[in-house]
Amino acid sequence: MKLTNVLFSFKTTLILLALLAIGAGVATFIENDFGTSSARVLVYNNLWYETVLVLTTINLIGIIFKYKMWKNKARFIFHSSFVIILIGAGITRYVGYEGIMQIPEGQTENKMLSLEPYLQVTIKDGDKVYYQEYQKEFTSLLSSLNNFSHEINFGDKSLTLNYKNFMFAKKEQAKMGLLSVQAIYNGQIQDIRLPGLRGQKGIARDLTFDNITVTLEYGSKIVDLPFSIKLNDFQLDRYPGSMSPSSYASEVTVIKEDGKSYDYRIFMNRTLSEGNFLFFQSSYFPDETGTVLSVNNDPGKWPTYLGYFLLTLGLLLNFFDKKSRFWKLTKFVSNKNLASIAIVFACTFSTVSLNAAENQTEVDNTAQTVEYLNKLKDESLQTADKFGHLVVQSNGGRMKPLATLNREIIQKLSGKASVLGMSADQLVLGMLSKPDVWKDVKMIKIQTPKLKKFLGVDVNEKYIAFSEVFRNGEYLLAAEAEKALQTKPIERGTYEKDIIKLDEKLNIMYSVFNGSLLNIFPKVKDATGQDDNSKWYSPLEAMQTFTGQNQAAVETITRGLVNSIVENKWEDADNFINMISIYQEKVGADVMLSKSKIDAEILFNKIDIFFKLTLAYVLLGFVMLVVAFIVIFKPEFQPKKITTSFFVILAILFALQTFGMGYRWVLSGHAPWSNIYETLVYISWSAVFAGVIFFRKSLLALSAAVIIAGIFMFTAHLTDVDPQITNLVPVLKSYWLTIHVSILTASYGFFGLGAILGFLTLIMFIFRKNRPHLDDIIKHVTAINEIALIIGLAAITVGNFLGGVWANESWGRYWGWDPKETWAYVSIVVYAFVIHLRFVKSLNTPFVFATASLLAFSSILMTYLGVNFYLSGMHSYATGDPVPIPTWAYVTVTIVIITILLAFKNRDLKESI
Repeated sequence: MKLTNVLFSFKTTLILLALLAIGAGVATFIENDFGTSSARVLVYNNLWYETVLVLTTINLIGIIFKYKMWKNKARFIFHSSFVIILIGAGITRYVGYEGIMQIPEGQTENKMLSLEPYLQVTIKDGDKVYYQEYQKEFTSLLSSLNNFSHEINFGDKSLTLNYKNFMFAKKEQAKMGLLSVQAIYNGQIQDIRLPGLRGQKGIARDLTFDNITVTLEYGSKIVDLPFSIKLNDFQLDRYPGSMSPSSYASEVTVIKEDGKSYDYRIFMNRTLSEGNFLFFQSSYFPDETGTVLSVNNDPGKWPTYLGYFLLTLGLLLNFFDKKSRFWKLTKFVSNKNLASIAIVFACTFSTVSLNAAENQTEVDNTAQTVEYLNKLKDESLQTADKFGHLVVQSNGGRMKPLATLNREIIQKLSGKASVLGMSADQLVLGMLSKPDVWKDVKMIKIQTPKLKKFLGVDVNEKYIAFSEVFRNGEYLLAAEAEKALQTKPIERGTYEKDIIKLDEKLNIMYSVFNGSLLNIFPKVKDATGQDDNSKWYSPLEAMQTFTGQNQAAVETITRGLVNSIVENKWEDADNFINMISIYQEKVGADVMLSKSKIDAEILFNKIDIFFKLTLAYVLLGFVMLVVAFIVIFKPEFQPKKITTSFFVILAILFALQTFGMGYRWVLSGHAPWSNIYETLVYISWSAVFAGVIFFRKSLLALSAAVIIAGIFMFTAHLTDVDPQITNLVPVLKSYWLTIHVSILTASYGFFGLGAILGFLTLIMFIFRKNRPHLDDIIKHVTAINEIALIIGLAAITVGNFLGGVWANESWGRYWGWDPKETWAYVSIVVYAFVIHLRFVKSLNTPFVFATASLLAFSSILMTYLGVNFYLSGMHSYATGDPVPIPTWAYVTVTIVIITILLAFKNRDLKESI
């Protein structure tokens, strides 16, 4: 009886959840530093972690029965779904297996290589052959766990294999390491080293003892399939004018054992299913003569899918169940309004134009240069606008207005959209036509004093000229840049990072000078139709590559345009630009943008809506916060009209952001959350959505939503975040991606709101003494916080499991313990822990909840940013070389700790909701 009381208690639930989260989180760091095998051996496949999962399942079943959850349909369905999911995961873990199949074009294959590594032993004793295999993985972290000793009996003889050593190979993903084994036969001892290969057949090594030969191999084993697959044709499509794959597919024939066959087309997001086997398009041969398919035999698929369905259903029903915690909190909040809502207030932004006198950018103060720049500024605007309306092809194959590329170039060089009062189109037009003048214009942003000193530049200068990095024809940064690039990212200081950035800027500026970035000329197909007019060329490339009249026309137009700009003959320049436009429409019609799309993207660039919203959110959020605290500490102050105006302003800003995201969606052709910039903007949108839709009656909650939106928007516009609209890689072309990412990422906004509300609650705890009216406000804000976390937890849970469906539909497996997947799972467990704190009496207080909701957000930051930059994996930008932790992270942690400690002394407020 006592055992069941302990096993089926909520305290046990919290302990088990903590173990699951900590174990999985630590495993990602083990994997990063010591390899996937170490993480699997020490955590994911280890008996202790599997025991915790089993105990969690038992604990959940026990609590379902103990509290008779079947009386509440929603609660029973979504809690039971986890039991079903865990059962499905267990079936997959112990019964399923994965592998890789490589098929050359025109050939038939019925074997695959296992993903799991095996120590394979083949013994040849005269005419007899004996085989034995052991599924083994090793860790380089706690090598004592690697010990094994196997005695293999064959006939009346025996061979003993003992573990000696394992060396981890971190740099090459396919290599697991070097396994050293000792073989003992009839008193004879021999040692051998076996290179381990993941997803590849191991390298066989032979040992000879008397008249027997022992062949040892460590790596994937060959697995026979109950059917064959013939590759009829492998197809690869690329983005126009790019080597980047747009999609690839395998036309195959499945041949069964009974002779029956059928044809099938496998491509990204379309998996072949045959029995319990799933085949997905993983990769292809480097020479494009064959396909590489990943294979998964998964009998646990349908129990898992059933669990996913019940989970989603249960969570949705919970929001409509009037007996649920969500409804109880909502009712409590609605009865204690802190602010009212009503009126419309318009908020507009004006673009401040910069001119040469006002701008910090300095130029060579010669009369001739100044005259040229003023003339270019005053007379080239119309021509530059026409120039910006030309279409250019990016290196990734995206077709976009030249104005977009020009803006990206100037933003990269100077950190601003315009310089010297000129638009990006005017600047690039000038640099292209008169590089001898522009090489002396100070427009390249530089920050590090040490680098300025190295170049001999005044430390107060914010910009340098292209020519200042060269002296007597020598590139001053050559040795320093090479040294900085060879330094590990984690060891690079601001000096090394600024050198790398400056080197990149100089290369971009040089490319503008010679026009090599401007891929504006498609190539006319020859008589055979072999030439691909979907690839566009820069002017210099076109003059060198094209032939005949086509080459002559391009050269005439290019030289004519440059000369007319140099001579300030703007009407002639307009005519040459018109010729290029006509040429693009005629020759590059297959990939040419329509006039409406060109105009739409240029307008989108000019509006720059997200940057302006950043300023608005930050300003509005802090003003609202100040007013909210005035209301809190001076209850007699009730600014109804002001708070009403705040809400309406925010509603308008939210509508503008929604419009901007929809606009970007139309321009890119895919949902605007496919890269880090877009997801940051989307998270800010979800935070404002939470405030406007769910918490509009609380000025404090509303201000918190705006602040978190402003923080994410500000992060999106940092110089290291690339806002470019890019093409999607093949695997991201899925409707499952849109659903998965939109729901999952939206949860971050709710969790961010919860963190800010938790922080504000702790601040109120600090000043709570002798202010009894604060207690009701704290409880009110805590209720809003819990509502936000409940919605966030539902969204991240459903989004994460929908991601599993996407992965299964795309590549035949729904979970692979990739660091991003793992930390999303950790975040789910962490927030489930926070939500269930109220079931333990001593932890059911506003102080504990506020602290937990604030600290829990660190798991989201790790999921979104930490994995991207500090852990290697499928979703990562780090590839094992993490960047230094920024200073703001240390400052934030310090502030949070100090705030919690100061609030701790006034923590004695009990929960009453």
